[in-house]
Amino acid sequence: MSAEQNRREFMGAAATTAAFTIVPRHVLGGQGTVAPSDKITLGYIGTGTEGLREMLPLLALPEIQIVSVCDPSKHAVGYRDWSETSLRDSIRRAIGKPNWSAGKDVIPGGRDAGKEVVEAYYAKERPGSGYKGCSAYADYREMLDEEKDLNAVRIMTPDHLHGVISIAAMKRGKHVMVHKPLANRLKEARLVIETARRTGVATYFLPWDANGSMGPVLDWIKDGAIGKLREVHNWSNRPVWPQYATIPADRPPVPRGFDWDLWLGPEADRPYHPDYTHMVFRGWYDFGGGSMADMGHYSLWTVFNALELSGPTSIEPMLSHQCQMNGNTSRKIKNDYSFPIASTVRFKYPARGERPAVDLIWYDGGMRPPTSEELDEDGKELPPEGMMFVGDKGKILAGFRVEEPQLIPASRMHAYQVPEPPPKRRRDPGVMSPGMRQWVAACKGGKQSPGCFLNAGPISEAVNLYAVALRTGRRLKYDADAVKITNLPEANQYLAREYRKGWEPEL
Repeated sequence: MSAEQNRREFMGAAATTAAFTIVPRHVLGGQGTVAPSDKITLGYIGTGTEGLREMLPLLALPEIQIVSVCDPSKHAVGYRDWSETSLRDSIRRAIGKPNWSAGKDVIPGGRDAGKEVVEAYYAKERPGSGYKGCSAYADYREMLDEEKDLNAVRIMTPDHLHGVISIAAMKRGKHVMVHKPLANRLKEARLVIETARRTGVATYFLPWDANGSMGPVLDWIKDGAIGKLREVHNWSNRPVWPQYATIPADRPPVPRGFDWDLWLGPEADRPYHPDYTHMVFRGWYDFGGGSMADMGHYSLWTVFNALELSGPTSIEPMLSHQCQMNGNTSRKIKNDYSFPIASTVRFKYPARGERPAVDLIWYDGGMRPPTSEELDEDGKELPPEGMMFVGDKGKILAGFRVEEPQLIPASRMHAYQVPEPPPKRRRDPGVMSPGMRQWVAACKGGKQSPGCFLNAGPISEAVNLYAVALRTGRRLKYDADAVKITNLPEANQYLAREYRKGWEPEL
């Protein structure tokens, strides 16, 4: 039996058309049952370690059926992760196979592992079905052409592929969700957003669901709790991956089953090296977006939209450098190909409406603002990751490592009358997040969610300008209307990508 035949049998023939023909749930019996024709058929593009990790909760959603996987790597060869066994053990629990592995003493990854996980999970959900309905491809273009019943795709590839894959899928009428960033070039991100606008497909930018904690902060700012907002500071402990100061010089062989050409995609050809690929790609300007693209989307997207922070007038980088010995002489390494170990980047945003001019300062690599007098008063220090909103009459501390947003010092918080925050609740992995629920509804004809691509312009602009400023090492003056750096003409080349022949975005 072919994968398509098995899939049809598993889901029901009505589910195999791209259009949704809803079968009432009571026909199938049981509250909460999702009719086969009500499921979104999904192609999963990118089955590396993070792709597999985020696949597991998606498999538990009855509204979505993964029917195909895609990755340039066939086998679990050369993958790296934060732990030797945690991903493998998570997969074992999800599929109910305590002895599962992608190979002896290897970290899981690759399309074979992705296909196996999908089929094992769905077979577990229907004992005796022997489900074998997931196809596998090396090339996303082949998947999009061959899988006629796909409603949507999820993109979990390295950053440099997000834009071209999103555009190709949207041009074919597929709904899209993608991990951050939208693209690792500013003009390509704009093209992604414009394609979403023209095609009208449902889009979902995955960092959206992590932005909810900023609600109280923005309410306090609006209420005047800290006076006029002047600065937003955001610091991260990233990078937590190696960042290489020199281009690899050795020439290891391409691993068996790994299509290096497909992995490079739109980027310029170069010899294969593992230090470009799995887990460490984010440290290279060509392939990643650096620490701000990794974590800034989670902390800043809501802030950007609420404060209307778009079109910075200047971007000023301060960054670490490295030296090496050249004979008996130490020389600074000229590096415009990989992100620095640590940096601080200041964005200056002009006043807009009633909001005054605001500076946004991003820190990574262990950099952070000085401990404020307010924290000194409380006998506290800044956490390893966090945010601080500075007004002319006070400060707010917030962020991932801050249990609840708070006015500082504590005496200010105690004196300020705020509503009781709603209790935190842990989300069942089988229950859809609000953003995912809104995207599913949009796929079926509902309105676009707040987490759609159309709302991701300002944050995409910032993370890409961050990379350009670091790459040049210079303060940049920016004309947002013209999408142009005005004081350093050579920096404009980094706003766009020079596409390898055959990899240009579909227009």
